[in-house]
Amino acid sequence: MKPLQGLAGLLLMGLLATPAGTVAQAGSTESARFNAWLDARFAEDLERSPMAKTRRGVIDDDYDEWDDLSPGFQEETYRIGQRQVDEMREQFDYRKLNRQAKLSWKLFEYDKARDKAGFPFREHVYTFNQMRGVQSQIPAFLINQHRIGERAHAEAYIDRLQGVDQYLGQALENARRRFVQDIRPPRFVYDHVLRDARNVIRGAPFDPESDENSPLLQDFLDKLDGIELDSAYRASLERRATQALRQHVLPAYQALIDEMTWQRERADERDGAWKLPDGDRFYAYRLAQSTTTGLSPDQVHDLGLRETARIHEEMRAIMAEVGFAGTLAEFFEFMRTDERFYYPDTPEGRERYLAEARAIIDDMRGRLDALFLRKPQADLVVKAVEPFRERSVGKAFYQRPAADGSRPGTYYANLYNMRDMPTYQMRALAYHEGIPGHHMQIAIAQELAGLPDFRRFGGHTAYVEGWGLYSEWVPAELGLYEDPYENFGRLAMELWRAGRLVVDTGLHAKRWTREQAIDWLLDNTPNPRGDVVKAIERYIVMPGQATAYKVGMLKIQALREEAAQALGPRFDVRDYHDVVLANGSVPLDILEELVDAYVARVSEPQ
Repeated sequence: MKPLQGLAGLLLMGLLATPAGTVAQAGSTESARFNAWLDARFAEDLERSPMAKTRRGVIDDDYDEWDDLSPGFQEETYRIGQRQVDEMREQFDYRKLNRQAKLSWKLFEYDKARDKAGFPFREHVYTFNQMRGVQSQIPAFLINQHRIGERAHAEAYIDRLQGVDQYLGQALENARRRFVQDIRPPRFVYDHVLRDARNVIRGAPFDPESDENSPLLQDFLDKLDGIELDSAYRASLERRATQALRQHVLPAYQALIDEMTWQRERADERDGAWKLPDGDRFYAYRLAQSTTTGLSPDQVHDLGLRETARIHEEMRAIMAEVGFAGTLAEFFEFMRTDERFYYPDTPEGRERYLAEARAIIDDMRGRLDALFLRKPQADLVVKAVEPFRERSVGKAFYQRPAADGSRPGTYYANLYNMRDMPTYQMRALAYHEGIPGHHMQIAIAQELAGLPDFRRFGGHTAYVEGWGLYSEWVPAELGLYEDPYENFGRLAMELWRAGRLVVDTGLHAKRWTREQAIDWLLDNTPNPRGDVVKAIERYIVMPGQATAYKVGMLKIQALREEAAQALGPRFDVRDYHDVVLANGSVPLDILEELVDAYVARVSEPQ
């Protein structure tokens, strides 16, 4: 751990000497004025995104609208953000701010600098892809975010259906423009996009002979069941929604399918970011953004190789513990194929998986006092990924709760193929996505009193995902991985993230092919082929993102070890976790400064 240096260290001294559930906010007129200004800027930014407002649980007069995806709007948003930094420096005196306000200043500058670094690469995104493509975002947003609690909300839902052609049309224009600029995904991505698009317009009312409703029509009807409506008005709503689906959603998705089919025929098999205009510089930016460090692709790659070797050794110890005679590769094959580690690929098998994941999370909830001073107030639910997108998205992910408590946090498990969800990984996965992982960190951040909204709702991938991976490791201290196979599962999950460092940099900096990356993961992890293929395809369309997990975890672990060594008997893991969670998401270098300040404070003579 670096010693406290200069003004930054002095400013952060004593920052965290506050009881759990509060944030140090020693009163000052300038700080109060600054926090109000930050919240006003956050509100102005939020006002530019009807969809972000809906995700936050805000129902306003634009509840019937989609976001503006045009290049002009994107550039205007960027210019507004950069002007905000100038305005901040003109209107406020940094020296008069209290400690938390100074940290907010530093984080606000950091975020806007990150926006500036990424602005030259604003087009370097595949508009349509299997992970975050607009084709699946539209139904996922309406189904999971758009609540219907009264008539006006149902009317707004229909208006949004009527607006799909414009919203999806803007996305199509972006994709066409990028295609001409040689920013086009490899051919396999188009297959996922086309399948997703066809799934959205499958069933009634698109297919009059279908016995099943389409996902959007069924969602609308189910939500109408939750409010009181007279029969005539309900029939009118159903008729208008059906008309909107046929007249606006169907032609928009047909246009998408036509364009993606045309582009697919002209796409190639090159996978890495290196193929994009100024691709090497783009990937360096993506690594910096994801890890919040200055690590080079070679440094990240080598770190992954070292961590892979270390974890392999720990796995060999488990092989000896369970009496397995053979090589590590043979043990991997055993873990991939032995039926004891997989639930049936049936509705009953899926429900058993979900029930046991809920039980793991509930058990962890009851143990939090041993490790944490603060806990989230928001509830957490566990769901299976919806059928319309289960073949495309990853094996698990988390959706944050609405800030007003109207929607719980959600851990989504992808149970499309039960062979991709071995039971020996179930515990670590539930800890990562649920408690004490993403739900705990994200919900606590939203609930922090006294912090400006941009800190409560912001995120830095290395911190957020580093905490998620660290949260797989922490329960081992409570002895919760009792079965050696479950402990192997924890190591397998960590190995998976170490392997990401290797294959992500391999794909995007060392020009590996998709097949090379798949083979490397198959050779070095126990994950089944379907899991591996889906993962590599994810890394291809999201350059650098997957490197954040292991880099963040290693930093959180290292800072904890250094704090424990420095403080000796005065170290309390609950205090350390509070340091990590008490300030919302921060870049890793700022997290180090916060931990340094905590160590200095506790080290002071009593």
